[in-house]
Amino acid sequence: MEAGAVLDGLRPLLDWSGLPLDLASLAALAAGLGWASGLRLYALVFTLGALDRFAGVQLPGGLDVLAHPLVLGMSGLLLAVEFLADKIPYVDSLWDSIHTFIRIPAGAALAAAVMVDQGTAMQVAMALLGGSLAAGTHLAKSGVRAAINTSPEPVSNVGASLGEDAVVVGGLWTLFHYPLVFLAGLAVFMLVAMVALFYAWRFVRGLWRGPVRGRFGRGSQNGGHA
Repeated sequence: MEAGAVLDGLRPLLDWSGLPLDLASLAALAAGLGWASGLRLYALVFTLGALDRFAGVQLPGGLDVLAHPLVLGMSGLLLAVEFLADKIPYVDSLWDSIHTFIRIPAGAALAAAVMVDQGTAMQVAMALLGGSLAAGTHLAKSGVRAAINTSPEPVSNVGASLGEDAVVVGGLWTLFHYPLVFLAGLAVFMLVAMVALFYAWRFVRGLWRGPVRGRFGRGSQNGGHA
């Protein structure tokens, strides 16, 4: 009786108005995990693991490994480190550079893990989707942070970091409660992220070109006088 009550209390991670998980909802979850991995990988892994271990949430596919104490402990430690590093000028860009090789493959792996029970083809497809979304959000985040770091004050770094925290929390809440709304928002987010990355790159490139042109201009003038 008690065991049955516990099982009845378990709920799936993603539930569309009481309907059982289907391929569409799993695909939405995979896309959401890929997206969030590019912004806050360790927060995502820790949150999913904690939901499974302490809140009675059933993680689909192979995601239940995130509830292992070793994974929970490591992701929690890295979450704390990232929370601080992400708010320090230049340290945040260094952290982002290192995590180019972590967030993107992790996003692909998490998205693929959602489809463990759906066959190899779906795992590969979701790995490609999750990795692409993680790459897009990571590159946009890194580009915007590089532009922000041209300002000497640290307030903008802290504000940008807290803003990213809020976006991830809000995005995941929407994913779990209103998947269709999340998918629409995800499309808008990726479009805005690509535009922001474009302008951030132009801004940083312009700052670099200024000193280079100045050096060559002075060299040409000196050569002319000689």
